Amino acid sequence: MTETLVVLLITVAMFIHGKVRPDLVALCALVSLRLLGILTPEEATSGFTSSVVVMMVGLFVIGGAILQTGLAKAVSQRIIKLAGGNDTALFILVVLVTAVVGAFISNTGTVALMMPIVVSMAAQSGIQASRLLMPLAFASSLGGMLTLIGTPPNLVIQESLIEHGYKPLEFFSFTPVGIICIVIGIIVMFPLSKLFLYKKKNAGSETDGHRKTLEELAEEYNLSNGVRRYIITDSSDIKEKTVAELNLRNTYGLSILEIRNESNLRGGLIRNVTQSIATPEKILAKGDIIYLMGSKERMDEFAKKARIKKMDGKGMDFYDLGITEIVLVPRSRLIGTKLAGSGFREKYNINVLGIKRNKDYIMDNLADKRLLAGDVLLVQGKWSNIEKLDHEETDWVVLGHPEKHAMQATLDYKAPLAAVIMLAMVAAMVFDFIPIPPSTAVITAGLLTVLTGCFRNINAAYNTVNWESIILIAAMMPMSIALEKTGTSALISHSLVEALGSMGPTVLLCGIYFTTSLLTMFISNTATAVLMAPIAMTAAIEIGASPYPFLFAVTLGASMCFASPFSTPPNALVMHAGGYRFSDYIKVGLPLQIIIGIAMTFILPLLFEF
Repeated sequence: MTETLVVLLITVAMFIHGKVRPDLVALCALVSLRLLGILTPEEATSGFTSSVVVMMVGLFVIGGAILQTGLAKAVSQRIIKLAGGNDTALFILVVLVTAVVGAFISNTGTVALMMPIVVSMAAQSGIQASRLLMPLAFASSLGGMLTLIGTPPNLVIQESLIEHGYKPLEFFSFTPVGIICIVIGIIVMFPLSKLFLYKKKNAGSETDGHRKTLEELAEEYNLSNGVRRYIITDSSDIKEKTVAELNLRNTYGLSILEIRNESNLRGGLIRNVTQSIATPEKILAKGDIIYLMGSKERMDEFAKKARIKKMDGKGMDFYDLGITEIVLVPRSRLIGTKLAGSGFREKYNINVLGIKRNKDYIMDNLADKRLLAGDVLLVQGKWSNIEKLDHEETDWVVLGHPEKHAMQATLDYKAPLAAVIMLAMVAAMVFDFIPIPPSTAVITAGLLTVLTGCFRNINAAYNTVNWESIILIAAMMPMSIALEKTGTSALISHSLVEALGSMGPTVLLCGIYFTTSLLTMFISNTATAVLMAPIAMTAAIEIGASPYPFLFAVTLGASMCFASPFSTPPNALVMHAGGYRFSDYIKVGLPLQIIIGIAMTFILPLLFEF
């Protein structure tokens, strides 16, 4: 027992100190417990095989798909519209929406679904995501108190009541308690988040913040206004011809920016879009959409002759193809060379769309322009080819980060599919008549987002997983086994209840809440509820009181644990994205945890008489 307590205290001290990465601290604690012989090899690795950890990996992928397809942006825009530009209203809406969702699905699933939405919302409204992500995690736990199925500890106390012959709780018996918790949560979290959760940006993040977005680049070079879309129909004269045969540049002074093909299956739910550069040998086919850039009059002239149909105006999309800027260095071999002889297309399959020279933008007759030192070229191509440019540093420097731009380019045509997959996963987790375990539902949904093209590639899906959070939770889970195995948790709980039992039901109720709350900081909330429920039941029977308020104190103490990033998976899920330290959870979560405990000490006896 002593060794376990020493390891626990050192681990907590290291978390608070914050100089060593939390996942590394957790791994050191795990290895220490194993070397001391407290944990067996199977117990030490149990966290890495836990269904909760597996679910977290899958939920990170689902969250990434929601972001990558633009679904998060669409939903966040609705919420921002409801908030009417008011920061307070936005904060309250985030908490309320998350709490309602958390009433019906696991708090881990709730946070994974809401996190990309909140991140997108913060970016659009100009609020730091750190201000909203921790309240998001806490709100998912607060919402778990609204229904019987909201959180596992609720089911634990229900089972305890049934075993002892008491009337079982109904589905919404928890709702009054949950509503009070949510109200307290909003009142406490709003000022604390404003005070403690604003994060200073480091130099690197400030630099990234000033990088041009893809939309800003397109607007700067006036691509949207100078581009039209035409579709090749069955009667078009250019069908089955190559791009070279059209000779557009010489005949009309026009350029084809891209050739796109779109297909729809199952009523438009499954939609595929392919983009390609207009290489000379590219053969045009029926249904292809070509993006032309140049004089509108010459485009009209060509369209009439080629019998192609103009489509509704629409800005450029960045799916397979992207754009970025490169600047020519003073000693570049390209200086003095005509753009036609630069080799961009031949070597990299890249188009040059424009040249920025000092304050002038050159968009016409580019092929004959001689390149000068300091010229900024706007280039277009497949993201993989643009990234190759980034490695060719002798002649130019790529401005911005193409790999980050690629991640930001949403595959919005896949958003309906991502929404259907997400809703199917939620349904499988909510409804008992669907015979699929939650972990299986999550992993299946994550796999489907990859297979149906909601990500650009498999690496993009892997990159959405925050492995630091996964390792943190997986490595800390065996700590609860060590505490239970050595009798530490049982000793703490029994000692406190015995000491407080003679002081009256109110003091005992308060003691049960805070004992449960303390234990949940180090072992899972379900395990804590299983441990404390029989103790609370026995204590209530011994003093001749109703067990209901005492069991509610157990589920509240087990669920309302906010003072530690590893006490619940939701707290860990937002840690990296919010840039939080252990101390941030103490500053915001600990006051909330204490205030709810004090308030419920007096409110529970009013709702459920002693």
